[in-house]
Amino acid sequence: MGDGQGLRIIPLGGAGEIGKNMYVYELDRRLVIVDCGVKFPTPEQLGVDLVLPDFSYVAERREDVDAVILTHGHEDHIGALPYLVKAIGAVPIYATRFTRGLLRGKLDEHRLREVEVNEIAPGDRVQAGPFEAEFVRVAHSIPDCVAVALRSRVGLVVHTGDFKFDQAPIDDAPTDISALARLGDEGVLALLSDSTNAEVPGSIAPERTIGPELRKVMATAPERVIVTTFASHIHRMQQVLEAAHHDGRVVGMVGRSMLRNTNIAMNLGLLRPPDGVLVSLRELEDYPRDEQVILSTGSQGEPGSALRRIAHGDHHQVHMEPGDTVVFSARAVPGNELSVNETINRLSRAGARVLTQENANVHVSGHAASEELRLMLRLLRPRFFAPVHGEFRHQRAHADLARTVGVDPRRTFILANGEVLEVAEEEAAVVERVETGLVYVDGLGVADVADGVLRDRRHLAEDGLVLVVATLSARDGSPIGDVDVITRGFGADDGELIEETRMEVERSLAVSAADSVTEVDLLQRQLHDTVAALLYRRTRARPLVLPVIVEA
Repeated sequence: MGDGQGLRIIPLGGAGEIGKNMYVYELDRRLVIVDCGVKFPTPEQLGVDLVLPDFSYVAERREDVDAVILTHGHEDHIGALPYLVKAIGAVPIYATRFTRGLLRGKLDEHRLREVEVNEIAPGDRVQAGPFEAEFVRVAHSIPDCVAVALRSRVGLVVHTGDFKFDQAPIDDAPTDISALARLGDEGVLALLSDSTNAEVPGSIAPERTIGPELRKVMATAPERVIVTTFASHIHRMQQVLEAAHHDGRVVGMVGRSMLRNTNIAMNLGLLRPPDGVLVSLRELEDYPRDEQVILSTGSQGEPGSALRRIAHGDHHQVHMEPGDTVVFSARAVPGNELSVNETINRLSRAGARVLTQENANVHVSGHAASEELRLMLRLLRPRFFAPVHGEFRHQRAHADLARTVGVDPRRTFILANGEVLEVAEEEAAVVERVETGLVYVDGLGVADVADGVLRDRRHLAEDGLVLVVATLSARDGSPIGDVDVITRGFGADDGELIEETRMEVERSLAVSAADSVTEVDLLQRQLHDTVAALLYRRTRARPLVLPVIVEA
């Protein structure tokens, strides 16, 4: 292997992690990209808004990219695409109608209005460089999802995207088992499959099971009901609207992304509110509280989200009252547990009854559990298998499931981001690794936030800042005037310690002047070491010490 004749499969994101899915399929030096998503920052990534895949491999070969194919519209599959377009220029993009609608809004926000997005549908086939791509309908927690089958001279590769086998979905668009079986009969060389719920036994309950529970909640709630879910979960919103209508309630919406996605879904006929049930927040105030339902963003406790602001009592239109019921119709994404729990605690303190997946049947997953993953493997019967879209433990559990249905462990590859799996008709191997890393969106654009920058931010957050400003004579380096010692976030209100720090700085400067040391860089290093040592001796804290020398 490694002779360049095989099909190269390269995860640039989404392998060994949940989020920022991006997979490159390379044949005859031509590239096709499947998905291009983001990941939300961890608490340690201070000041970072989004985490992107590392585009460097495809950016260096932008002329070789033939297409970008999107499996569905979740942020972890499409959120990074505007940044990719900025990095490599416009390339053919293929997406289903709802995914296209969501992406169109993102591209417009980034002033990429001229970028074309080609609409495809399940059953369509398009030529993308050396590949013929066929799209197969799959069910998930967002409308218009597809798996991608890539045919080439090497063989057939199937990329499932996110899926589950819900055979009675809200939109009557179940996973197309017959199409998958047909691909299996054709012969699948390699399969890349979603591993998120590989550790979950059995099968995921149908989405329709949530509707009766929502009706029960609304029938028994004494006051207003607030339901929070993902802004893209159109099927869940449909059930909320129908449950509210059944109980004689009206529904208002809060959250910019929810309002935007709702408008897109309604325009496409994917969301059909019962007559009279959907009202504006202003109109909602005209109804008694026991006839009100609010659909809100903020199921992940995101800072600035509508529900987070409601919980903190600073939303300009919606205020919690004792007796209100709040339904978290979503599970916490790994890493968001603390912020979700903090939001729940604030809502409870305000007198709300809070229902979650832990104490009520108010959420089902959109990802296949173990028995469904086995079914996918049995339908496709791949020669080679790579579990993706999951942390390592999910990939390992998926590999173990594959073994139980006859997939040879020697032909199963648990890939990490950047590893190049080269597949030929009879053999496959990881042949090399390409550069991957983390790219941060910090503020208005992609930023070069190095590890040292994040380390300094953590340092500031944990121990604060001590700024020392000294004015020296440009002629002989002698001190002029008083030394200023300014603290921010450093827990020392001790005036005596500040004065001792000032005196220590003045002594250090006097010694340097006597030794004719006038180089600013050297003086700053000496001041840093002097102040840091003093503060640690006195407080056992290590604030970020920033010395500033001003020459006059």
